[in-house]
Amino acid sequence: MSTSPHTWVRLYVPHQLSDDVSFELDVKASHYLSQVMRLRLGDSLRIFNGSDGEWRATIAQEPKGKKSGVILHAENLLRPQQAEPDIWLCAAPIKRHYFDFAIMKATELGVSVIQPVLTERTQIRDISTEHSLAIAIEAAEQSERLSLPEIRKPMTLDALIKTWPEKRLALICAEHGEAQPVVQALSGGLAQARPSAAIFTGPEGGYTTEEIERLRALPESLALRLGPRILRADTAALAALSCWQAHCGDWQRRNGVTRDRD
Repeated sequence: MSTSPHTWVRLYVPHQLSDDVSFELDVKASHYLSQVMRLRLGDSLRIFNGSDGEWRATIAQEPKGKKSGVILHAENLLRPQQAEPDIWLCAAPIKRHYFDFAIMKATELGVSVIQPVLTERTQIRDISTEHSLAIAIEAAEQSERLSLPEIRKPMTLDALIKTWPEKRLALICAEHGEAQPVVQALSGGLAQARPSAAIFTGPEGGYTTEEIERLRALPESLALRLGPRILRADTAALAALSCWQAHCGDWQRRNGVTRDRD
């Protein structure tokens, strides 16, 4: 295939990647490559596993039956592994469609950990980490991301506060009470000095006053106001992540994604 690498199919693979390694894909991924994308023997694609960078691979063998998979051969490294900024999203689960959307877009925005948090007003409590990871993988494939966010099992807010890392800044999206405008808060000395941070967004109906007080009692925390309008929970999460990336994260890099030439 003589086309430019950036036009190739990009696929997450749960296999160790290195020079001259071959492996068989599962049936689902094989069907996607051979039946949906119509790749054939010798065609090139880009693969990544979240830890070994992005590699050029070729189809070394097509499926021989319904239960066999495509065999890929990793050929050369296209991009070395690069860590995402150390920003967590601690979000109360909301209706599945909206929570899936938040996971997808948070992955695109470079979040490193997604922690579902069960609060007093949380109505949705049955969260599938496997389903959430599948959403994140698809978003990582499409957004040129080299890593996957860690999808954690749901925790109660009390349990999370009890185990909170001392040096991680808690950024609380607050609908009421005292809070700084988001630009002012993120431009201040505390936010600028803390590369490890977490954004907290509440459920439909928001945090209770007592929950906000407990969050603000963490060793380092800032309450943020996201403008004059009340934002839906998924909107608030993405707005806060975008602001953090612009002021404290990797949006300040001069260059975006770089691709090696074929």
